[in-house]
Amino acid sequence: MHAMVWAVVAAVLILLELTTATLVFVMLGIGAAAGAIAAGAGAGIVAQFAAFGVVSVATLVFARPTAMRRLHGGPEHRQGTEALISREALVVEKVDGHDGRVRISGEIWSARSFDGQTEYEVGDRVNVAQIDGATALVL
Repeated sequence: MHAMVWAVVAAVLILLELTTATLVFVMLGIGAAAGAIAAGAGAGIVAQFAAFGVVSVATLVFARPTAMRRLHGGPEHRQGTEALISREALVVEKVDGHDGRVRISGEIWSARSFDGQTEYEVGDRVNVAQIDGATALVL
């Protein structure tokens, strides 16, 4: 095949990606670009298809998962108490190294200071550093 044919196939595949956002067509388009490079270097048809196949599979297996996480995932999705870590909380009852209460996302949680020494007064805004059972450790 001619390098220009591979280049057109690559362009069409990449344009198709705009309609899906699955990152499959773009990975195949990268493979087709590899076929175009092989054709431009004078490789035979078998080598061109081999370049297309190897690069397509490699990008689908290795690059696509990472790209999908970055594109659609953002930070990793945390659930349960893990989702509370780094959240801001409002102190509703004095928090010290032993006891206290904070409001996190509308819910009242028992709390204590993360370092066990710092005290926070009612109205202070703190951040959840860790969840220990049903107690928020804040700083």
